[in-house]
Amino acid sequence: MAGNPSRGWLIAGQRAIPVALGRGGIRANKREGDGATPRGSFRPLRLWWRVDRWPRPRTPLPVRPIAQQDAWCEDPADRHYNRPVRLAAGQGGDRLRRDDHLYDFIIEIDHNVRPRVAGRGSAVFLHLARDNFGPTAGCVAMTRASMLWLLSRIGPATRIEIG
Repeated sequence: MAGNPSRGWLIAGQRAIPVALGRGGIRANKREGDGATPRGSFRPLRLWWRVDRWPRPRTPLPVRPIAQQDAWCEDPADRHYNRPVRLAAGQGGDRLRRDDHLYDFIIEIDHNVRPRVAGRGSAVFLHLARDNFGPTAGCVAMTRASMLWLLSRIGPATRIEIG
C-alpha cells in the first residue's frame, strides 16, 4: 500500500487480498533477521494447520497438522537450517504452535529451499495477520477469511510472485 512498505496486496485471479509484509519491506537480497519479505517467484509446498482450533480446510495442497513439538530451524549454522524440526519441551526455537492465532494456518513456500543457502532467510510463510495488520518478520500475512479462500484455490503448481 502506498507509503507503507510493510503493507501490500496479494493478487489471486481477479481478487486483490490486503496483506501485511515484513517490517523491512520487500528485498531481492533477503538475509536472516533483516525483517524483509523476499522478492521472487515461489511455489506453495504444504499447509500446516492447528487441528485443535479449526476444521481441516479444503485445499489441493498437502496438509500437515501442527504438533506441540513442531518448530522451524532459523540457525544458519545448523544443518537443519530452514527446515521443520521437532523440539523437546523447554528447548528454544521458532515453534509453529503459538498461543496467538498467527500460525493457525501456515502455507510453507519454497523460499531458500533448493539450493538452501545459510543466512539467506528461513521460515518465510504465508500466515494469518495480526488484528492491526502489523508488520511480520518477513512473511506474508492475511485475514483468516482470505487465507481460507486462497487455500481452496492454490495447489503445488501455483506460482506466488512477491514484489
